[in-house]
This record gives sequence, C-alpha cells and structure tokens, in this order.
Amino acid sequence: MNFKSKKTGLLILGITSLVCSRAFFAFLNDPEGPNLLIVVVLAAVVYLLSVAAYSFGPVSTGFKRLMLAIFVQILLVSGLSFFLK
Repeated sequence: MNFKSKKTGLLILGITSLVCSRAFFAFLNDPEGPNLLIVVVLAAVVYLLSVAAYSFGPVSTGFKRLMLAIFVQILLVSGLSFFLK
C-alpha cells in the first residue's frame, strides 16, 4: 500500500486506537458504561505506543509498518484486558 500522504497511516492508527479502546471498555462489566474521557485517554496511550512501533519498527515498507503498528495496538489492548480481569 503506497500512501500519497505520510499522515494517512497515522490517521488510520488513530482511528484503530479509538476502536480498540472502546472495545476494551465495552467488554468490561461496568453497569454505567465507559466514560468518554477514560476511553480517549486509553486511546491516546495506545496510539502513542503504536506510533513508536510505526516509526522505529524494523519493517521499512508502508503496509507492513502499518500492520505491525495495528498488531501492537491489538496486542496491547488484549494484554490489558487479560491482566485486568
């Protein structure tokens, strides 16, 4: 995948971090539901860690770098879910 802009990959990572964060809090047994502020803060943490993997990862091509960063996001959220239950 050849992006026309360098910011396209970062935008995709931002959207997937919000989705992963929302999914994490949706699977918790909270009767009030997730707080929007907490979802956004977790999404920001997930986003920053995935941007680090995206920027400094060992893979050089665009699509593989993006998939590595998305995999890091999913792994991070599933690990948090596993350790918090």
